[in-house]
Amino acid sequence: MSSDPWGRVDETGTVYVRTAEGEQVVGSWQAGSPEEALAYFERKYEGLVVEIGLLERRVRTTDLSAKDATTAIDHLRGQVDEHHAVGDLDSLRTRLDALVATVESRREERKVQRAKQTDEARHAKEALVTEAEELAQSDQWRTAGERLRALVDIWKGLPRLDRKSDDELWHRFSHARSAFSKRRKAHFAALDAQREDARKAKEKLVAEAEALSGSTDWGGTAARYRELMTDWKAAGRAQREAEDELWNRFRGAQDVFFAARGEIFAERDAEQTENLKLKEELAVEAERLVPVTDLKSARSAFRALNERWEAIGHVPRDARPKVEARMHAVERALQDSEENEWRRTNPEARARAAGLTGQLQAAVDKLRKQIDTARAAGNNAKADKLARELEGRQALLDQALKGLQEFGG
Repeated sequence: MSSDPWGRVDETGTVYVRTAEGEQVVGSWQAGSPEEALAYFERKYEGLVVEIGLLERRVRTTDLSAKDATTAIDHLRGQVDEHHAVGDLDSLRTRLDALVATVESRREERKVQRAKQTDEARHAKEALVTEAEELAQSDQWRTAGERLRALVDIWKGLPRLDRKSDDELWHRFSHARSAFSKRRKAHFAALDAQREDARKAKEKLVAEAEALSGSTDWGGTAARYRELMTDWKAAGRAQREAEDELWNRFRGAQDVFFAARGEIFAERDAEQTENLKLKEELAVEAERLVPVTDLKSARSAFRALNERWEAIGHVPRDARPKVEARMHAVERALQDSEENEWRRTNPEARARAAGLTGQLQAAVDKLRKQIDTARAAGNNAKADKLARELEGRQALLDQALKGLQEFGG
């Protein structure tokens, strides 16, 4: 008979293992010595030790499910309970029991974790739904559309909830997206209609602009082009391709007209600049007539200068007032000379001036006598009143005397 601390082989070849419940039959060994029998069953024990150790490591370090772990434990426990190995089977049972507790603990932890993840997923999906419903009312079509697409990707990455909750939230989420898409579609349909109206309106503006491009009514046509530009801006934008093509035609028509007008205006400006030089020369000749010494010859010379002036034509608008003012100054000087000569040589005017002067002089003399009489009588109030009247009459007399001097009298 052969034995070791955990087992023995009796004389019949029966192999036993020692346990806390007493010896248990392991099996029968007839092919060799008792030592070989114990060694064989001890190797089976060592195999169980290795398998249990591997399972413990898997439970500890991997995501082995509780179900798979329990199946593996039950399988190993069955092998231990069958007593087909020699070794400390009780310690293996203890390890398996501990492993069961560990698996159960892990199961609870995962249950709690799943519940937490589910709760977080619920809140996350509710937040996505709330944001989607807010975005459904947005008019920022591009940014809101991009954000809604991003929310779908986020949704797909979240864990599923229970069917009812998940379906309800998804229905709200999907409805918000559909509402936004419907509003956006309606918006762009209306925008397309507006752009089509703008295209038709601008085609009419382009047709008129092109028809006007050959006009030589420079002022009226330029004003009409300004009105067309105002109408263009008010018409709104057409589709991009049509807008660019129509604008190029509209601008091209204007360019043709304004280029032609520019050439004409350049020629006109050159001509008017030359006219200005000629009129400035005439103004210099006219200014030599002042002061007037011979009215008749000065008037004749001025008429000849004025005829040449009228024949010259237009000058630049900003220079016109200054050069014309020079000629008008000479003309006024001639007119003043004529008036002075007329007054000096008109007998009727001389007589009227002399008569008026005599009347005024008599009135002044009379007032002076009345003042002297009033003061002599002590009536100073009357004298002061008469003195004020005298001042007015004296001023008129002085003016009349000055006019009379102009007649040479």
